[in-house]
Amino acid sequence: MKIAVVGTGYVGLVTGTCFAETGNDVTCVDIDQVKVESMQAGKIPIYEPHLDVLFERNIKAGRLTFTTDLKSAIQDASLIFLALPTPPGEEGSADLSYVLGVAEQLGHLMEGYKVIIDKSTVPVGTAEQVRSVVAANARVDFDVVSNPEFLREGFAVDDFMKPDRVVIGCSSARAQQLMEELYKPFVRQGNPILFMDEKSAELTKYAANSFLATKITFMNEVANFCELVGADVDKVRRGMGTDTRIGSRFLFPGIGYGGSCFPKDVQALHKSGAENGFDFAILDSVMRVNETQKTALFNPMRDYFKGDLKGKKVALWGLAFKPETDDIREAPALYMIDKLTAAGASIVAFDPEAMDNVRKVLGDQIEYNDSAMGALEGCDALLICTEWQVFRNPDFAQMKKSMTGHVIFDGRNLYDLDTMQKHNFHYKSIGRSTVHPLTSH
Repeated sequence: MKIAVVGTGYVGLVTGTCFAETGNDVTCVDIDQVKVESMQAGKIPIYEPHLDVLFERNIKAGRLTFTTDLKSAIQDASLIFLALPTPPGEEGSADLSYVLGVAEQLGHLMEGYKVIIDKSTVPVGTAEQVRSVVAANARVDFDVVSNPEFLREGFAVDDFMKPDRVVIGCSSARAQQLMEELYKPFVRQGNPILFMDEKSAELTKYAANSFLATKITFMNEVANFCELVGADVDKVRRGMGTDTRIGSRFLFPGIGYGGSCFPKDVQALHKSGAENGFDFAILDSVMRVNETQKTALFNPMRDYFKGDLKGKKVALWGLAFKPETDDIREAPALYMIDKLTAAGASIVAFDPEAMDNVRKVLGDQIEYNDSAMGALEGCDALLICTEWQVFRNPDFAQMKKSMTGHVIFDGRNLYDLDTMQKHNFHYKSIGRSTVHPLTSH
């Protein structure tokens, strides 16, 4: 099949590359000429495990091409995917200006039947808006479909190639047949393609992400209560997670969720509710708790240093909002950096992938080191914000030699409490007892 993907951000690039991998001819469109030329030269603009292999293979095979020319990209395409930004607008509502702007262009440019697919995460009713905008200028038949993505950063290729389910909002038999043909190679193991109306498909994406954000936030609240009453959140988590009605995923406590999806989608669903006279009270709580949780370790850090962080040097491991990505959108690390630097501390950071992105935002407000151990030199404390695998089994003896202060504030609960006691660290994590160093060895 011939496919056009409009937008080469995270979703668009993964979508286009994976469709090309199953033998389709895919043209990706972007307005950024420099970015397009870079991709034409085989340079991938994002970090996502395994995507580079597929990207290079399909460019070489001629199945994956890039252009800034929307008209040429859609000319022979039967399917046009809109993978455009929907950033938070006023009071958290999704900004549809990019989506509707392209929809208006498509109405003028289409010369034959097309299926226009909303791949971006969009509010309920967007398919109707897109249909109306296209129809105002179109001289040919077309259909609009909602096909939300469910991609986890760090696992996006696997998620796309082997989806748990494919959700398609569609009211046209002709469009449904084309979409079923497109997705058959991805569900050969029997996972379902779920056809439904467009509004239900749009809401499914928001509901799924908001539920997962709620699950994370609830566990963080439990962790905070554990500290208050002297319980151990790891034991509580295991006790809950073995209940098949609950499951073990998304029960790991920490310093809040970030990224491009959960914060934006929770806000947008909450706002959509308000616009329809519905109070999503639970989402209001989720947003409020998560905002506080991102800096949950600041007060313990300040208290440890007797209320004065001025002049303290803090090593920070992990800048991305989660491991296996370079995405720093709404990353808890950035919130902690703001609080610590405002209190007079200096930061030396290391992240395997995200440092360049942080430099673009913070410049020289903090220092950067090219290794985790190097960042520790002469530091008064270590703060861990992202659970990269490389941080899970460090040389603790070498860490103590490098650090001036032997104290770790762990926002992701990477280490066993007994191990921290053995190595004589002051160790503060989330929802567990604080380990205090022995007075003597």
